[in-house]
Amino acid sequence: MNYFSSDFKLGILGGGQLGKMLLTENRKFDIQTLVLDPSEEAPARYSCNAFYRGSLMDYDTVYQFGKMVNLLTIEIENVNLDALDKLEEEGLVIFPSPKTLRLIQNKGRQKDFYVEHNIPTAPHQRFVDLNDLRKSLEKDELEFPFVWKCAQFGYDGNGVKIVRSASDLNNLPDVECIAEQIVPYKNELAVIVARSVSGEVKTYPVVGMEFHPEANQVEYVICPARIDEKVAQKATEIALNVSEAYNHVGLLAVELFQTEDDEILVNEVAPRPHNSGHYSIEASYTSQFENHLRSILNLPLGNTASKVAGIMVNLVGAEGFSGPVVYENIEKIMAIDGVTPHIYGKRETRPFRKMGHVTIVNENMTEARRVAEEVKNSIRVISVQ
Repeated sequence: MNYFSSDFKLGILGGGQLGKMLLTENRKFDIQTLVLDPSEEAPARYSCNAFYRGSLMDYDTVYQFGKMVNLLTIEIENVNLDALDKLEEEGLVIFPSPKTLRLIQNKGRQKDFYVEHNIPTAPHQRFVDLNDLRKSLEKDELEFPFVWKCAQFGYDGNGVKIVRSASDLNNLPDVECIAEQIVPYKNELAVIVARSVSGEVKTYPVVGMEFHPEANQVEYVICPARIDEKVAQKATEIALNVSEAYNHVGLLAVELFQTEDDEILVNEVAPRPHNSGHYSIEASYTSQFENHLRSILNLPLGNTASKVAGIMVNLVGAEGFSGPVVYENIEKIMAIDGVTPHIYGKRETRPFRKMGHVTIVNENMTEARRVAEEVKNSIRVISVQ
């Protein structure tokens, strides 16, 4: 198949910032791209050959979009799987496959998958709704505290809450959910695995993730993670086991916990480019976005090693601001060596909305971390007053 400067069409379900960055890498290859997204202001709409507005959860919309392309991929898991099943049945190549997406899309099913495949993960229980969960508490089958997660459609910290008492359940949505045992941990880690159609596999270095305590969003991604080499090896091995179990094609971001006794537990996965790999655009020989394209097109995978230490700082909407976005002090951080801002193209900000990220690269990790702190304390995502 000739993908380059040809009539071949790659379809992408989802036109958010991940789609935008995927398309930026795709421009090097001159591959035609079509994007479907529900928002008229989707960040990826200006970077593709053709943009279509429509619901990713609507059967007919997804099916008709799929009929226009030669290969279909995603930048978000929440898509209509029945439409993908039909398209695959009719011969369309889809990566990740609908089968893999079905195992991952529902967090309860995802957690069961780990147990069935002897993949270490925190103990959990599944519930059809909040009433079902409350009954379990009444019967002493579930104890406080625990982590509540909605089974589907959670994102960017939404759909996750630590529940310490019955009153914490009052404002939660009445949806299918899981209760996960709280496991004390030292670090939150992630490993991105790239797997091609022919089975070539490469992993990116283990990264450390630091989260905002209230929003449950990643604030910093640090590569390489500041952990012992034996722990890094164990994390990589478990990520590879997860990848093999799913038999996915494309990228698989595996989020992990390093426990107090240095065990590694799988938290959850994403079968696509991921926030934990954004640093790779500047810091790696081959970015996660380029390797996603290489893997789904069955091209040789690129070098996943880092050229320098890399840290990513997420840019999210500041609390108390909603409206047309302003990036306060962006000129100040751009004057610092090794600092590259990525603006996602969302015109409206709101508290904790992901609006961009900043990559800091430096040969010295200590200096990179110092600069990251300076960047975090300098730039603010606010709105026009």
